Amino acid sequence: MPKKPLSVYIHLPFCVQKCLYCDFASGPAGTDEIAAYMRLLTKEIRSFEAIASIYRVETVFFGGGTPSVVAPFYIVQLLNQLRSQYEFAEKAEITLEANPGTLNAEKLVKYREAGVNRLSLGLQSIHESELKLLGRIHSYEDFLESYELARQAGFANINVDLMSALPKQTMGKWKKTLETVAALNPEHISAYSLSIEEGTPFYERYGEGRIGRLDLPGEELDRAMYHYTKEYLGSQGYSRYEFSNYAKKGFESRHNMTYWTLGDYVGFGRAAHSYLEGKRFANPSEKEAYPEASRTAYQRFRAASPQSEKDAMEEYMFLGLRTARGISREDFRKRFGRSFPKQYEKELLELYRSDLVEQAGGRIWLTDAGIDVSNIILARFLLD
Repeated sequence: MPKKPLSVYIHLPFCVQKCLYCDFASGPAGTDEIAAYMRLLTKEIRSFEAIASIYRVETVFFGGGTPSVVAPFYIVQLLNQLRSQYEFAEKAEITLEANPGTLNAEKLVKYREAGVNRLSLGLQSIHESELKLLGRIHSYEDFLESYELARQAGFANINVDLMSALPKQTMGKWKKTLETVAALNPEHISAYSLSIEEGTPFYERYGEGRIGRLDLPGEELDRAMYHYTKEYLGSQGYSRYEFSNYAKKGFESRHNMTYWTLGDYVGFGRAAHSYLEGKRFANPSEKEAYPEASRTAYQRFRAASPQSEKDAMEEYMFLGLRTARGISREDFRKRFGRSFPKQYEKELLELYRSDLVEQAGGRIWLTDAGIDVSNIILARFLLD
């Protein structure tokens, strides 16, 4: 029997300095803490050996935090551990997140030798004032140096993360960031609007009811930035294949597509989430809880109950409609053994009549107008 495709996420929760908007499980750490975490992480990965006969690894993603702050031999060790357990696809996509200011030529060569073939560089903005406001540790010049070093090391698949709707950001500044980065010709650009999350310094400054809230661009400017992003990047050869992700042809993130199409993936490390054999489970985000969680991860996976059909269908709609390809009637039928519920047919008909969705060839996707109100639309696919 052919092995099923599997994506692997590895969370490295370490960074030089926590950004002011970040609510991820991450923070600075010393060498002893990093070494102890890596020992736990390796054991957690090893504990899933029993599924190796079922799955073939198609993608690996090192996220964080900032994975590039750890010594590169840890990345080598983790990939060697995975390869000792699993068959890897011949052209497996192996991504590592990195921040400018944490890379050098030696690290990049070691990543390439270990099999890392895709980098995701966290730039966010080309403007020094915006980088400082976000709490980033790097300058635009640091990014350019890192980008050039990556190209010299042989990386031919690079993503650049950008962020819009920043406090005091103007359309002119956003256009300049987009145009400057597109001129560098990276294979992929992720362009996200700033999200103010509770528990972050930004929430204290700009959250609901806070004095500084008016410094944020209004909804109209936020949407204008979003529409310009699609229009401009499209003119430069980038296709939007998910709400916030743009790629040259053939360079869509295969790892992220696993999430959006309900493929199997397993996450290792603090706060890592998994979707395996129809089961959703996760590790705790708290530093103190991870040691025990890492030891019991496989047992918790085996003991978890599969999603209900209701939950699975709702997720299929929520996640699939985030993508440009949308959802497929035939795929839904194969996955669930039935056609769309009557409630979905009713909602889709109303959305189609309102020009919020389009459909052709058995596929259904959101229009640009639909994306603008996507939160409201997706909530309509909660089953009664």
